[in-house]
Amino acid sequence: MKQRPVQVIGVPLDHGAGRRGVGMGPAAMRVAGLDAALERLGAEVRDTGDLVIPAPETEASGRENARFLDVIARTCTQLAERVKDALDAGALPLVLGGDHSIAIGTISGIAAHLAPDPAGQRPPKLAVLWFDAHGDINTPETTHSGNIHGMPVSCLLGNGPAELTGIGFEGTKIDPARFAQIGLRDIDETEKRLLRESGIRTYTMADIDRLSMSRVMDEAIAMTEGAEMLHVSFDIDAVDPAVAPGTGTPRHGGLTYREAHLAMEMLADTGKVTSVEMVEVNPTLDERNRTAEVAVELISSLLGQRIL
Repeated sequence: MKQRPVQVIGVPLDHGAGRRGVGMGPAAMRVAGLDAALERLGAEVRDTGDLVIPAPETEASGRENARFLDVIARTCTQLAERVKDALDAGALPLVLGGDHSIAIGTISGIAAHLAPDPAGQRPPKLAVLWFDAHGDINTPETTHSGNIHGMPVSCLLGNGPAELTGIGFEGTKIDPARFAQIGLRDIDETEKRLLRESGIRTYTMADIDRLSMSRVMDEAIAMTEGAEMLHVSFDIDAVDPAVAPGTGTPRHGGLTYREAHLAMEMLADTGKVTSVEMVEVNPTLDERNRTAEVAVELISSLLGQRIL
């Protein structure tokens, strides 16, 4: 089967996070050799550059419980269109963040490409594997910070501001039965309840310790059966900060270097991955661009790099 061209889309958005810096993530990953790494894999690389996003200092922060909602909604709407166009053209969108609020745009664009049920009665046949230390399932009503990078999962389930839940089309973009979160270890009490009620499959670090990453990935991959597309959303804070220190919300006890690569290699072996995003790389908190280099290495494993 012919390999899809890889269309790189940079989204230098840090309005959804609690601290500045992740907006420089796309540049850091390019500096770390992303395009060259993809070309070594034999991929046709189409780097379309970055979306143009105003600095937070030039924008009103807006609602206290959904900070910078307007600019995030505009950015995610534009991103959804870019992702849909890439998929319509037969490319694999590789989205570089930026904070994790951009997933609202990425996944809404994929869902729109899949042409959902016109009556809006069921979400598109999209499977999502979401690697993250955090649940990202708060809403404006439950958030303690007002940071939208803690809300994308709820928005994609149709629970959130209309400016975000209506991107692409109104309503739910993901099916909880085809959505798995992997690497969880920092979840507040409200999020625990929301995750239990959501029907999403969750794998905490304790689950990975007990079952092994190999078994967790076998189960998560089995969950994707029947889906038309498979999206991988990777927050670099899923990886332990001893390996990837350059991120705004680091938590000890995360994925090891090899656990993260094994997960990516197993996904590559399926041949099913149709879109990817890598988020929350913050070079202002990094050590000589080390975290961006890890991110590029993980993307390479996901897109087919092999040890032998």
